Amino acid sequence: MTQATGKGLPVTAQENIDPGQNYVLSALPPPERERLFPALEPIYLSLGSVLYEAGDRPPYIYFPTDCIVTLLNVLKDGSSTGIAAVGNEGVIGVALFTGGETMTNRAVVQSAGYAYRLSSERLKQEFARHDALFHILLRYAQALITQMAQTAVCNRHHSVVQQLCRWLLMSLDRQSSNELTMTQGLIANILGVRREGVTEAAHGLQNQQVIRYSRGRIAVLDRQRLEQLSCECYSVVKKETDRLFGRI
Repeated sequence: MTQATGKGLPVTAQENIDPGQNYVLSALPPPERERLFPALEPIYLSLGSVLYEAGDRPPYIYFPTDCIVTLLNVLKDGSSTGIAAVGNEGVIGVALFTGGETMTNRAVVQSAGYAYRLSSERLKQEFARHDALFHILLRYAQALITQMAQTAVCNRHHSVVQQLCRWLLMSLDRQSSNELTMTQGLIANILGVRREGVTEAAHGLQNQQVIRYSRGRIAVLDRQRLEQLSCECYSVVKKETDRLFGRI
C-alpha cells in the first residue's frame, strides 16, 4: 500500500468532474455552493492509496465523486475488517466535524477515481460562519453509522456469499461502471474473512453467471440476481442513505 500523504494526484482542467456528483456537496444551497466550491481542490486517488491511518489528524476532508474508499479497522497482528465503504454519497474525515479530530481507522482507496478535498482549516472557517454544510454532514454521519452497524450485523450473521453480494452492490452504487478492479486478497481483508472463502463465493457466483471474475477484475452480469442473493443489509443501508439525502 502507498503511504498516507494526504495529497493525491493533481487533476487537469480537461478531466470532467463536478462537485455536484457528491451527495453532500450537491445538497448545499446555492449561496453555500458559490462560496465553498472555489475552495475545493480536485484530485485523483489511485488504487491502494492510504488517505490516513488510525490516530492521524487529517489535514483534509475528502468528497469522493467516482472513487470508493474503504474504512478498515486494523488489529495488532495486521488483520483487518472493512467497516464502511464511502463513495459519492459521503465524505472521508468524519472526525473533523464530530469533534474527535483524530481518526480511529485506516482509509484505503478501494476503487481509483476522483474526489474533491477541502482543508481542515477552511472547513472549520465554514462551520464558524455558516451552518448549512455542518448540518448536511451530520445527516451523512447518520448514514455512515447505519452502514457501520449493519456491517457488524452482517459479518456476524450472514454467509460469505451474502457479504460478498452486499459489498459488490454497494460498490456498484458508488461508481458508473459495472466492473470492479479488486483482488480476492483485498476483498478478504475488507470482509474480514479467509481468502479461500472469497474464492469459493466468487466461483459460485460466476457459475450462476451473476459475475465474471478474471485477473482481479469483477464484472457484474446480473444485478437483479445479485440483489436476490444478498442479505437485507444492503437495502437497509441504501434506503436510509437515500432517505437522508432526499433521493427516494
